Amino acid sequence: MLKNWLKIAFINYRKNWLSSIINVLGLSVGLCVFLLIFIHWQDEKSYEQWISNKENIYFVENGNPSFGIMSSSSYPEIFTSKEKFSEIEDATILNDWGKQKLSFGENSAYISGTASVDSFFRFFTFEKVAGNFQNALSDDGKIALSLETARLLFGDDYLNSIGKTIKNDSNEKNYVVTAIYKLPEGNTVFKPGFIYRNPYLEQSKDQWTSYSYNGFFKLKQGTDIKALERKLSEMMQEQEKIASKKWGYTIDKKNSTMVYLTPVGKMKLDAKSDGINKGDKKSIMILLGLSVLILALSGINLINLKTAQASQRAKEVGVRKVVGGSKSKLILQFLLETFIICMVAYVFAFAMIELFLPSYNKFLDKKISLNNPNLFIYTGLLLIIFSLFAGLIPALYLSNFKPINTLKGNFARSKSGVWLRNSILTLQLIISSFFIICSLIIHTQVSYMMNKDLGFKGDQAIQIYFKKANWENNFNVNKYKRLKAELARIPGVKDITGSVNSIGSGTANASIVKLSTDTTKTVQTMLGGIDENFLKFYKVKFVSGRDLDWKKASDTINGAVVNEIFAGKLGYNPNTALGKEFFTGWDGKKKYKILGVVKDVNYSGVNQPVEPIVYFNYDRNWVKNNMSNLQIKVSENDINGTLERIKEFWTTKAEPGYPYDFEFVDKQFAKTFEKFQKQQTLFTTLNIVVLVIALLGLFALSSLLIEQKLKDVAIKKTLGADEKTIVWDLTKRFLLICVLAVFISIPFGYYAMNEWLKDFAYRIDMPVWPYVLSLFLLLILTFMVVSFKAYRATKINLVKYLKYE
Repeated sequence: MLKNWLKIAFINYRKNWLSSIINVLGLSVGLCVFLLIFIHWQDEKSYEQWISNKENIYFVENGNPSFGIMSSSSYPEIFTSKEKFSEIEDATILNDWGKQKLSFGENSAYISGTASVDSFFRFFTFEKVAGNFQNALSDDGKIALSLETARLLFGDDYLNSIGKTIKNDSNEKNYVVTAIYKLPEGNTVFKPGFIYRNPYLEQSKDQWTSYSYNGFFKLKQGTDIKALERKLSEMMQEQEKIASKKWGYTIDKKNSTMVYLTPVGKMKLDAKSDGINKGDKKSIMILLGLSVLILALSGINLINLKTAQASQRAKEVGVRKVVGGSKSKLILQFLLETFIICMVAYVFAFAMIELFLPSYNKFLDKKISLNNPNLFIYTGLLLIIFSLFAGLIPALYLSNFKPINTLKGNFARSKSGVWLRNSILTLQLIISSFFIICSLIIHTQVSYMMNKDLGFKGDQAIQIYFKKANWENNFNVNKYKRLKAELARIPGVKDITGSVNSIGSGTANASIVKLSTDTTKTVQTMLGGIDENFLKFYKVKFVSGRDLDWKKASDTINGAVVNEIFAGKLGYNPNTALGKEFFTGWDGKKKYKILGVVKDVNYSGVNQPVEPIVYFNYDRNWVKNNMSNLQIKVSENDINGTLERIKEFWTTKAEPGYPYDFEFVDKQFAKTFEKFQKQQTLFTTLNIVVLVIALLGLFALSSLLIEQKLKDVAIKKTLGADEKTIVWDLTKRFLLICVLAVFISIPFGYYAMNEWLKDFAYRIDMPVWPYVLSLFLLLILTFMVVSFKAYRATKINLVKYLKYE
């Protein structure tokens, strides 16, 4: 019986070779797209699975009306909570302080480091290679090294490095090696090349509202997380009240401070804040949903083509039923035929994945591989479910034929088959129209962002960050002044400036300011500590007032230039803001006076709102030690030559022994677009895939249906109908279905794009033209595909189709 079924299946595949190829091609492309996005999702979900007892370890996040939801916590919040709440078994904090240079003898390693406390190794279960994790970070003179770092510093003798002293070139301090650990092989955001004790703990112990650390709790089994979040929130709300009385600012009682706990195993995707190297869950879920639509589209093609072939199989079903074939056996036979097509497509899909995976990894900046056995289990189950989904409708439809009608040849006049095919074709075109609409709107939004006035001109400006930086003893600011003077002598260097917050890098330093005449008016603002030529360097336009004058003591001591949004937040316009005074959170009780208001400059990317900023003389308070970069404008006449001279100076005199790199400011800001440009690229790719699958299916379906009407065409030609009339008669039904599908897709496209555009502080108004263009584009494509086959139908041999009439 099975042999018979297989023989019938392959006869039908050969007879309908075009639709069989289109089914396999459409399904393999649909499966490939779905599986590529699925393995990306699985890869993102696999972070921190290496941590023992991860189900009881939680990442602490804080939300308040001034700063939103933050990934950082304060020192007393973490460690006082451990003593106060019995549910908390242990606590730890850490900070990723970027790359630093360690040296031992003549060997050195420039590698990322983490500052933490002794409880670190009780949370993060790194494999121990040498030494002892207990008390490994018990004082400021101890350090633990990763295996890779130990090999770089000590070579093959790394196992004997415990107790030896190494030097940190950044802070000029010596550390004793206490332990060597192996970094986990699984996905993780915790990849420290070395770990030492945070040296600033003592001064943080009483600073409840100084959110400076990534905090983690280890909770007792069975802890009520929501109840603990309430207790922590109440504690922080009380501390916020104390701080507000001390500093004289008002609390927004409607938006109280809240504490959130996120399981460390879900932190990568589900953190409520920016987390630690957080993934983009929303985009992944959107893409996953769209890939499911593409997969469904492939299944719709299969269903539609199978039902369109029904007239060819009708007599076969009728004969099988007359000779005693049961309905269940017919269903199994048709399901087997579908499963074979799906299985072939499944094999082709994995071949395509292997082909595209290197480029996909480069696009995502990942190293995903197909070595996870769970992937094959999941996809195997998917294959079975999909085969049932795609095969059951045509199987039930074909097995329900009545023998008396099919053997008399009455099936061709069945209305049920026409209704089913039209419904499925409409759904297919709805999905296609939805993708076209969304793709056009995404393209328009990204283009709008890239062409928006950013408030600054970064032409021929590069930025170099210090690799060797130290926030003690005025090291950074002295280095800045020295290098600025020396770089200015290099031919081709036109201008040099510096700032605390860098354009394109978001907010590095922020605080609260309050109006001197009404301290209830407060604004969260960026610290715009700048050099005297910064605003001229970037050609930032003044709306009112003037720039700071470095020759006037009053300007350099308490003068300030603010942006438009800062003035607006205090309740003023650019003109009325001039002369107003305010207190700042970074300079105690000293008043700053507004001397000028400038156009808003976007620091974080145009998907984010412009933040208020206060520009002031960097050299008047502790902010000066955050001047850890140089911004250099080079001559347009010899850009490459000037860049080479700057590189030579930097690697030989400024920071010898350190890697050198720089970034054009324009390109640095352009990185803020990357996420959305990638979304645009992915959606455009998916849109092309959808259209190809839909049009291939439409071509195959129209071919089958037009072939069934060739006798009608022959009769019309005999009666004198011209080619245009025949083509229109064969095409118009498809065009009407297309129009209906576009109108149905419009509300879905509008809702989806409205939700997507909510992520942007600066967004386009919802345009009408993508909906109109979608209609015309789909009509043209449908007409081109169907009319091609319809025109060929007008060239048939009339004798062949009328000889028995």
